[in-house]
Amino acid sequence: MKNLSKMHRRILLVLILGAVWLVNEYNDGRLFNNPTVKAMLDSQSQQSNNTSSSSSSANTSSVTAALQGQAQVDQAFAQQRSDLIVTLDAEVIKVLPDDNKGSRHQRFLLKLDSGLTVLVAHNIDLAPRVADLSRGDVIRIKGEYEWTDKGGVIHWTHHDPAGRHVGGWIERNGQRYE
Repeated sequence: MKNLSKMHRRILLVLILGAVWLVNEYNDGRLFNNPTVKAMLDSQSQQSNNTSSSSSSANTSSVTAALQGQAQVDQAFAQQRSDLIVTLDAEVIKVLPDDNKGSRHQRFLLKLDSGLTVLVAHNIDLAPRVADLSRGDVIRIKGEYEWTDKGGVIHWTHHDPAGRHVGGWIERNGQRYE
């Protein structure tokens, strides 16, 4: 019983810290109207009510990270900001033909929980192609967000051979492409 209580305190602490961060980021009153925030808070609430193993703490951390990444992109889009390094989980809604002009890029669209659609341009001259990518796949991605009026682009999803830029990656089914 003592371990269970300690675990619940940790989960509560993670939730409180996440909420404080979000309120700080969204102090203009839109925080709780964001569909991404609503979905993630509901998910966290269900996890803390339905699980009693230590894995729920790891799941809560993962959900919190995904929430923060999607919220960062939503906020950057609303503020027309670019050059933002983000890490998030999202669903592939369309795989596009490769862009073969200049450096070759594997391209696909992600849909965030808020409804925002983001293009991913993954440089396949510097990193391996994400194998067998298809609609409905959920990926984790780290890269640089650039604003566009259509939702934005995430690129730099690979290492920088010159070592001057933060490296990114794409993860799918436990495989990392960087």
